[in-house]
Amino acid sequence: MRPPFTALALAILAAGASPAFAQAPAPSEKMNMVIVYGKDACPESREGEITVCARKDEAERYRIPPSLRGSESPQNEAWTNRVQSYEMVGASGTQSCSPTGPGGWTGCANRFIQNAYAEKKQGTDVHFSEMLAKEREKRAATVDADAAATQARVEQAEKDYEARQRAQAESAEAAKNAPPAPAPTPAK
Repeated sequence: MRPPFTALALAILAAGASPAFAQAPAPSEKMNMVIVYGKDACPESREGEITVCARKDEAERYRIPPSLRGSESPQNEAWTNRVQSYEMVGASGTQSCSPTGPGGWTGCANRFIQNAYAEKKQGTDVHFSEMLAKEREKRAATVDADAAATQARVEQAEKDYEARQRAQAESAEAAKNAPPAPAPTPAK
């Protein structure tokens, strides 16, 4: 028999994983997300595949990604950050994100959220989801034109077929209504 903690943990994992399955792309749609540098060419999309390219400067090709370049060492902390931390020394009370005073903890969640959005806005990371959405919109815009062209070709092929059928029927009718050819006369 499993302990209740294990069953609870499995239930939480299953509940957390189910939205990810619901957001999976259609199995027929393959997405190719590529980062290219400098003037490198972006690979062409193939049938049933969306290829989007994020272009970065040539100087970034062999560098460590920006998210891994920093260090959390206190020696590498900027002076402005140290000064800001000194400014918070006297802050206490509601919405202050302080361990002292009544309700000091209430401002911490807001501060974390604001900092996360600020970092995301100023980040240089590539947003493949936005690029994929733009590519899908571009492809959807050509669907109507492609469908109209295909419909025109099909209608023209049907007209040509009907014209050939009519010509064959007319020639068969003309052959049927034509007077019989005179019988050959025997040679004397």
